[in-house]
Amino acid sequence: MGISERKERERGERERRIVGAARMLAERDGWASVTVRRLAQEIEYSQPVLYAHFENRDTIVGAVALQGFGELGPALRASVRPAATPAEAMEDVAIAYLAFAFERPALYEAMFTLPTGLRFAKSDTPQVLRETFGSMLVVVEPFCDDAELGTETFWAALHGLAELERHGRIRAACREQRVRQVVSMFSAKVAR
Repeated sequence: MGISERKERERGERERRIVGAARMLAERDGWASVTVRRLAQEIEYSQPVLYAHFENRDTIVGAVALQGFGELGPALRASVRPAATPAEAMEDVAIAYLAFAFERPALYEAMFTLPTGLRFAKSDTPQVLRETFGSMLVVVEPFCDDAELGTETFWAALHGLAELERHGRIRAACREQRVRQVVSMFSAKVAR
């Protein structure tokens, strides 16, 4: 292995350590505890080393968010039962989305509420975001003339449900009923 390959590998390893430490700190102590100074202490590098890899905290949060999208997309795809009807597939994805939000609250927050610098629905949107969106689009498409708009609406509904429940604004015990209500609102178009 050449020197440049070794340096590139070491750079990648440092970036993974930084992102892993940010995620661990956020899961343990919340995102307010994740600062460049604290990350530098956690992984025993100087702050300038972190800045050589990431422009600022938001770009570190963005890297964590990208990891999250890399986990969410496959989880949504895997959630759909074989031979599920279109409505059942949509329900499976909705349940999996909400489960992800509640099982990984710090990661979900990085993905959907914190500043990250990630661009959605743009020409330079990272592929992993497109793939995760596609995991939702495939179950929404049977019910909508404009599948992208329908998927954005479905996603917004699920995000709203997740955030309201996470903050105690709606009853957790009614999660499945709300999912069925959202699915029925989408599938009603087919019945018309």
